[in-house]
Amino acid sequence: MSRKEILNNVAKRKHFTGACSRLCASFLTVGLSLLSLTACGNGDGTKVVFTTGFGRNEVFRIEDEVCTKPEIMVYLTTVQNQYESVYGVEIWNTTLDGVTLEENVKETVLARIAQIKSMYLLAKDQGVTLDKSEEEKVKRAAEEYFTSLNEKEIKLMGISQGDVEKMYREYALADKVYQQIIQDINPEISDDEARTITVQHIFFSTTMRDGAGNRINYPEEQKRVVYDRASEVREFAVDGEHDFAELATQYSEDTTLTYSFGKGEMDVVFEEAAFNLETGEVSQVVETESGYHIIKCLNTFDREETDANKLEIVEERRREVFGQEYDAFVSTLVRSLNEDLWEELTLIHDSEVTTSSFFEVYTKYFPN
Repeated sequence: MSRKEILNNVAKRKHFTGACSRLCASFLTVGLSLLSLTACGNGDGTKVVFTTGFGRNEVFRIEDEVCTKPEIMVYLTTVQNQYESVYGVEIWNTTLDGVTLEENVKETVLARIAQIKSMYLLAKDQGVTLDKSEEEKVKRAAEEYFTSLNEKEIKLMGISQGDVEKMYREYALADKVYQQIIQDINPEISDDEARTITVQHIFFSTTMRDGAGNRINYPEEQKRVVYDRASEVREFAVDGEHDFAELATQYSEDTTLTYSFGKGEMDVVFEEAAFNLETGEVSQVVETESGYHIIKCLNTFDREETDANKLEIVEERRREVFGQEYDAFVSTLVRSLNEDLWEELTLIHDSEVTTSSFFEVYTKYFPN
C-alpha cells in the first residue's frame, strides 16, 4: 500500500476502531496480524498533497494539524517493544511477500496516528473541549509517562513532556468526540437477535485441496458415499445407545467438537439448522459447501453469552453511526506527507530503549 493510500484510508471505517481507548488496546495486542495490513482503494474524495514545505521534524499534516517525528517515534518504539517482549528481537527478520514486519508496523502506525489527528480535528470542528479535571489528567499522565523514560529513550525518540501532553490531549479529545456523538445511540436489542447457542457437530468433508491449495469438490459419486456414511452415523446419534461426543471424536473430520455462536457468525445453512433445534435435539444430515454435518444442540439460550452479545451489537451500531459522521468530515480534509522524512524513520535498536507503557499510562487516567 502506498503512503498516499494509507493517508486516504483514515476515512475508511474498516480502519476505524471507535473510542480512543480501543485504539490503544489495538496497539497493546501484540501479534503477527499486523503483517497483513488491510489495503483499501481510493475514491473517498480525500485530497492528498505531496509537498516539500515541511518543518524539520514534521512527518505529515492534516489541514493545519501536524504530526512530528517524536510523536511517530513514541508510537513506533512502544509497538516495537511490545513485539520484542513476546517474540524477541529476531521478530524483525520476519517478512511477508517481500515486505518486512518493520515496514508494516510503520504503515500501521501512520494510519493510526492519522486517525487520531482526524478525530481531534473533528472534536475541534464540533466545539468539543476538555474540562478542568480532564486537562489535569492529561498533565498527570504526561508527567508519569515522561518521567518513566531514561535519558537514552528521551534522546533517541526526541520527545519532550510537552509533546507527550499534546499527544494525550488529542487522544482524550478524540475519545470525547466519539462518546459525544454516540451518547444517544442505545438501540433495543431483543434476546432473539442476540441469542447465542452452543452445539456439538460431526463433520464429513466433501472437498479436498489440489496441488495449489485450492479447494475442489468431490465427484458426485464420492459425495454419495460420504452422505451414506453420515446418514449411518446420524442413526447412531439418535438411537439412545451412543454418546454424541464419542461419535464425534470417532468420526468427525473437524478437530473442534463444540461451537458457541450467535446469528450471522456461521455458515448460513449450518446456522439455520442449529437455531431450529431444541436443547438435546439432533439434526438431520445438513449439507454445506464444505461437507455434511450432524448437529446436536446443547443449549438453545445462554443468558450470559446473550447479554454480552447485546453489548457487542450496540457497540457495533454506535461505531457505524460515528463512522458515518467521521467519513463525511474526513473526506473533506487535505493531507500532505513528508516522504523524505518518512523514509528515514526506523525502529530504535538499543538495549537501553525498553519503554512500552505509553498506551497503558493513557488508559490508567482515561479508562473506558
